[in-house]
Amino acid sequence: MAKYVYDFTEGNRNLKDLLGGKGANLAEMTNLGLPVPPGFTITSDACRHYLAEGVVPDGLEQEVAEHLDALESQMGRTLGQADDPLLVSVRSGAKFSMPGMMETVLNIGLNDESVHGLAKQAGGNDRFAWDSYRRLIQMFGKTVLGIDGDRFEEALEALKDRRQDTDLDANELQQLVETFKGIVREETGKDFPADPREQMRLAVMAVFDSWNAPRAILYRRQERIPADLGTAVNIVAMVFGNVGNDSGTGVAFTRDPGTGRQGLYGDYLQNAQGEDVVAGIRNTIPLEELERIDKHSYDELLTIMETLENHYKDLCDIEFTIERGKLWMLQTRVGKRTAAAAFCIATQLVDQGLITLDEAVTRVTGDQLAQLMFPRFDAAAEKKKIAKGMNASPGAAVGKAVFSSARAVELAERGEDVILVRRETNPDDLAGMIAARGILTSRGGKTSHAAVVARGMGKTCVCGAEELEVSTAERTFTAPGGVVVSEGDVISIDGTSGQVFLGEVPVVDSAVVEYFEGAAPDDDLVRAVDRIMRHADAARRLGVRANADTPDDAARARRFGAQGIGLCRTEHMFLGERRQLVEDLVLATDDAERQAALDALEPLQKADFTQIFEAMGGDPVTIRLIDPPLHEFLPDIVELSVKAATEEATEKDRKLLSAVKRLHEQNPMLGLRGVRLGLVIPGLFAMQVRAIAQAAKEVPGATPEIMIPLVAAVQELEAVRDEAAGILAEAGVEALIGTMIEVPRAALTAGQIAEAAEFFSFGTNDLTQMAWGFSRDDVEASFFSNYLDLGIFGVSPFESLDREGVGRLIEIAVREGRAARPGLHLGICGEHGGDPDSVHFCHEVGLDYVSCSPFRIPVARLEAGRAALAETDSDTR
Repeated sequence: MAKYVYDFTEGNRNLKDLLGGKGANLAEMTNLGLPVPPGFTITSDACRHYLAEGVVPDGLEQEVAEHLDALESQMGRTLGQADDPLLVSVRSGAKFSMPGMMETVLNIGLNDESVHGLAKQAGGNDRFAWDSYRRLIQMFGKTVLGIDGDRFEEALEALKDRRQDTDLDANELQQLVETFKGIVREETGKDFPADPREQMRLAVMAVFDSWNAPRAILYRRQERIPADLGTAVNIVAMVFGNVGNDSGTGVAFTRDPGTGRQGLYGDYLQNAQGEDVVAGIRNTIPLEELERIDKHSYDELLTIMETLENHYKDLCDIEFTIERGKLWMLQTRVGKRTAAAAFCIATQLVDQGLITLDEAVTRVTGDQLAQLMFPRFDAAAEKKKIAKGMNASPGAAVGKAVFSSARAVELAERGEDVILVRRETNPDDLAGMIAARGILTSRGGKTSHAAVVARGMGKTCVCGAEELEVSTAERTFTAPGGVVVSEGDVISIDGTSGQVFLGEVPVVDSAVVEYFEGAAPDDDLVRAVDRIMRHADAARRLGVRANADTPDDAARARRFGAQGIGLCRTEHMFLGERRQLVEDLVLATDDAERQAALDALEPLQKADFTQIFEAMGGDPVTIRLIDPPLHEFLPDIVELSVKAATEEATEKDRKLLSAVKRLHEQNPMLGLRGVRLGLVIPGLFAMQVRAIAQAAKEVPGATPEIMIPLVAAVQELEAVRDEAAGILAEAGVEALIGTMIEVPRAALTAGQIAEAAEFFSFGTNDLTQMAWGFSRDDVEASFFSNYLDLGIFGVSPFESLDREGVGRLIEIAVREGRAARPGLHLGICGEHGGDPDSVHFCHEVGLDYVSCSPFRIPVARLEAGRAALAETDSDTR
């Protein structure tokens, strides 16, 4: 019979798939002998069954009852016992951390009788007992019964009347309990459930259901967490941080999650429960002040933090509670961190002998490296500083101030940059946090909801800017000196310094970009990036080339570490003043007109290729012969028709309209383009090949590769190859001749095509378009958002390679191409060449290189190294 419930003594940190991250780590800390309240975990298997079948699996309720009986026996109290109650928390815990996205209910077991027993346990502390009871009803009402949380908040605020929640006395809290019970009765038609076991059962169901709550779904999509994992549920004996000033709750990091610096980082809140810290409802104090308040607990916490970091060999994020001077550990996990901290911590751990350089490379990601390449504010620019908060998540963000999640989404969808401003954020703000360029809050510390989520997303965040008075109702905030910022006003926030500026502050290249450009400042971050990149380069098997069409792009690509050009698009050389020459070529009515256009284009092409060969210094340059559809080089048919119908129209206008109508296509992306254009317009490809050959002869060491686009049949390739080979031989120039695999038929007949091609380069933009039947120019705006909402795919297939469909076509082409020509050189030059997951796929299927835009080259280099090291690690297991 399946086992659905595990005591903390039965699990360990390797069981995250089954017990979730929270349950697995609670078990691990229990096994380490750390002070963890006793409890048990309901597995994610049970959640998956519940979500699929609508009912809990057979045997679950009996298992839960047996483990609860054992917990009651261990504690010497029963759940909700009137004179001496055991209370429990019911907390979610998925395999991957999803901070605040799913439900938690504390103080399960309280009712009108047991509240008096709780007061007795606390030495007659009635205030504490009634505060715990009102918290239960508030959390249960919102998360389990689905009541709008504002109903409870409004009642609480009305009673507080600008006081802190800790200023409310026992009588006021007892009054609040009755008010909350009335809200439950009014909203649900039923009384708040008094049966402790029924409270627990309903809370467990609510946690299961919260896996598919809108904010949880949105977060999973943002973080690319699989939707079918489900969540475990942890039942933990309650310990209380809200008993009095000798109690409290806090969150600690073993290193600074913003910078990676070693030291004591975190927040503490006296006389509070854990949710108060992350919710930011009261401003916390720095963790180091705990030494003054409770030195014994402080020293014990430091010892435990050191134990956990050495055990997990990584930055640890710790939640703890102190109950009347007794320290309890409520959670630990490998902590979320900024991109800068990730690189610094990885190399620090190497220096401490905790991990190897191989492991350090696997601890960082290409996405994090990309974040480090984002611009920063220009230090020399004039700025009007209006406030300073905590530097919760670095970066430079500029945008219009908005005061609600909905408004942030609305303006972002219009293409406007926004900064989401809140007193504090909560999980319901997630959509706005994703849409915004940055997040600014007036409350909360580095462990608040805003800070934790922003760091996880790589989003710029300044939190706890206490100088600001934020009015979400009036959609304004007031800064010192009477500065009032209204919705729509532009502000700039610096997540590295915590500063807030009025207006737009100019940005400049980041220090990491300067490093790749060869002008690196000497700081900890740059040294860490350099060390990681060198090791990744030494480990990787995949080459990394650039998609570059100009000498400047080519030069930058080399500085960023490109080992050649994998895609030089010749059509980009025919823009501006040259467009007329291509138009003349396409519209030519006889051989003489056509040859005149070709003669005019050839020296221009030669000059282009000469400069690019010189910039690349002998590295291979793959030149794609002209590819785009005709409509990109022809006058707009509508505008031309209007002009030809006027009295001012010339005979040339009318002839031009006739020619454009003759060549007009309903679907030009599937029309006369690529190899088809080269075969239909005599001399076009020959002109380009001659220009390549002449340029290569002039540049010593030039290594051209000629790529023929949009081939679907080997006969097309053979016709162009034979002509090109003759021109190269006549010029005395050697060059590989190959093709793009961007038509599904080409992938499926790769064995035939490889007999005529010396290399393949997968054009995954077009291959994705044709495999899916999507028009990449239209679908992103028209219906992709619906497809993402419906879960048809988790990420756009134009952003990250579709392994199951397009990836399978690539696998077929690789296997059959190399079977026909064992030395076949294989690469990828679509936009996927710089996507981290796609780079790993390219390594796995055996490509020789990836090619991407210059700014993505460092990302591809890092991910290629990570892919090789991941393969080595799996081989040694």
